[in-house]
Amino acid sequence: METEAKKVYDFLDALGVEYQVIEHPPVYTCDELEQYMNGVNGAHCKNLLLRNKKGNRHILVILEESKQMNIKEFGKQIGISNLSFASEERLIKYLGVTTGAVSVFGIINDQEHEVEVYIDRDVVDQDFVNFHPNVNTSTVHFSVDGLKQFLAACGNPVEIVHV
Repeated sequence: METEAKKVYDFLDALGVEYQVIEHPPVYTCDELEQYMNGVNGAHCKNLLLRNKKGNRHILVILEESKQMNIKEFGKQIGISNLSFASEERLIKYLGVTTGAVSVFGIINDQEHEVEVYIDRDVVDQDFVNFHPNVNTSTVHFSVDGLKQFLAACGNPVEIVHV
């Protein structure tokens, strides 16, 4: 088992969150993952790490994989102008992950709670959610209640928004 994934499983186990792990070959996009998730219900989530122009704010946006987001409009909505995608270096620094493995579980590695989490309402309106456990070779399927419990334990600022 990969170390990053084990860290996620141990964290969820310590919280008493029930989950299922779906193993699959490495995937880098939601489209690639789709073929391995047949029959798995719930929100299949994409995760975007954004930063402001100054680079002093980092925003993790979680939305359903089929949903499109206008970054400029989203920035206006949350009151942060000039948002852009974070670099690979920032993915590693703030979430401890590389491209293709970005997930809500990355905030386990954000010990300073610098990453602000914004979750689209459509995700939390589901019963279940699906995320990579900080590696792109498996997916964790668990309840939205488990997600809320996980987020509360991590301590990062979280907002539910309409994207």
